[in-house]
Amino acid sequence: MPRVAKRMKAMRAKLPARSTPPMPLPEAINLLKTFNTTKFDQTVEVVMRLGVDPKQADQLVRGSIVLPNGIGKTLRVIVFAKGDKVEEAKAAGADEVGGPELAEKIKGGWTDFDVCIAAPDMMGVVGPLGKVLGPRGLMPSPRAGTVTPDVAKVIKEYKAGKVEFRCDSGGNVHAVVGKLSFEAQKLVENISAFVNFVLHIKPAAVKGQYVKGIAIKGTMSPALRIQAT
Repeated sequence: MPRVAKRMKAMRAKLPARSTPPMPLPEAINLLKTFNTTKFDQTVEVVMRLGVDPKQADQLVRGSIVLPNGIGKTLRVIVFAKGDKVEEAKAAGADEVGGPELAEKIKGGWTDFDVCIAAPDMMGVVGPLGKVLGPRGLMPSPRAGTVTPDVAKVIKEYKAGKVEFRCDSGGNVHAVVGKLSFEAQKLVENISAFVNFVLHIKPAAVKGQYVKGIAIKGTMSPALRIQAT
């Protein structure tokens, strides 16, 4: 049996029976940390299955949140700005700042960044990049807070551990919430903050059960069902 298959079989042997109710979050984190048997530091992700119809605009769940303990990764942030905003963005830690020349670089296939922020007066330059940035989830938008006159503030938020999320076609919301090497309490705090935020932004148009299930997992681990925090 290949090593990966053996490892997965050993982890699955630790999982609660399917009939068992979802686990309290601290208990699930402790079990998840026993799966830390890879040579790299696994990313921890939370998945929430929501009772929404994402085809309906008034049921779309999306947003962003600064997690209390960051995500264990420094995001590469680029900014579309001009004038005084250029120096503001650089001082705030932007990895690259530009205008039409930056747009041309992206049109040429460069997407070596995690977040794209734009000042409102740059959307004429950014708009045509939708076909490149949109499918990658990198297109700046006012709703996500990445089209903003206060570029410095938003850059600092992403550098500090801000995550964006948007429900997929199945009504699921995914987000990175840290690394498996994090202290258990820090993972608990990050996951609780994210889940509570999603609960808080429940669309008014959603009827019936809003949260149908929540799970956490590492990059190379099985998923663990958890109770709503």
